[in-house]
Amino acid sequence: MNVVEIENVTKTFGRHVAVDDLSLAVPQGSIYGFIGPNGSGKTTTLRMIMRIYHPDSSGGHIHVLGEESFQAANDRIGYLPEERGLYKKMKVREVLRFYAELKGRRDFHQAVADWLERFELTEWSDKKIDTLSKGMAQKVQFISAVIAQPELVILDEPFSGLDPVNTDALREAVLDLRRSGSTVIFSTHDMGVAEKMCDFIFMIYKGRKVLDGTLESIQAQYGQDTLRVAVDGNGFDPQGIDGVERVNDFGRFQELRVAPGVDTQSILTALMKHGRVTHFEQTQPSLHDIFVRIADPDSEENGDA
Repeated sequence: MNVVEIENVTKTFGRHVAVDDLSLAVPQGSIYGFIGPNGSGKTTTLRMIMRIYHPDSSGGHIHVLGEESFQAANDRIGYLPEERGLYKKMKVREVLRFYAELKGRRDFHQAVADWLERFELTEWSDKKIDTLSKGMAQKVQFISAVIAQPELVILDEPFSGLDPVNTDALREAVLDLRRSGSTVIFSTHDMGVAEKMCDFIFMIYKGRKVLDGTLESIQAQYGQDTLRVAVDGNGFDPQGIDGVERVNDFGRFQELRVAPGVDTQSILTALMKHGRVTHFEQTQPSLHDIFVRIADPDSEENGDA
């Protein structure tokens, strides 16, 4: 069963086409990641799922939890918007109780206490929202989105601005939501998070779908044209080696995109002339590299998209 089904949907704002003839399906119980450059249509798509925006009246349909409706999203959906916003003069516990009751949950007292303890916010429960740090406030807003145990959770950039400790805590909470039966859709610019967490990954670029599937199926489209290498040397740039089309430098190692038909042993030989090769691996491109291939204005994939 699909929790969300979008069929041939377009959304324009004036002359700007934000989403262009989009179709996708989000399976029940999955974690579904939205990726794409700023302004590509991610948030617009999420807001259409939430029925904050309505698609253009040129055909196309959106079904959410089996229903097609033009009313605001119901109590079965939890939403963390990109623009964070809480009632700043309310106390933390009051805010969470408010959102629980707003979504129809009455047995919320223990749930509020459990979430506050989980995110180490218990001692802040009687503090006003405007006294919290940005990270604390973000955790409170996340709790407010899931306190009513929604069937579908939509998170727009949930990890943005969080330190590693809070990112880990939020990531584990998202995984627990999936384990408890919720379906989770979230957008992110962190390709590492998308690779590690998502059952399915969807990429939108200039309003059009360019990737949709599992990480393995997406990587398989690009083959094994990538070398991951590490060379002890004096900052040698492999870009000058024959057959190397692009270099992504990650500091401790580099990813080299190799032209079709190139003998990788010849590249290894060239690398050895410039230092001791401590790592040499032929692999599929990372999601980061695939993202850059599509979104880079100079890439061939961009031209075809």
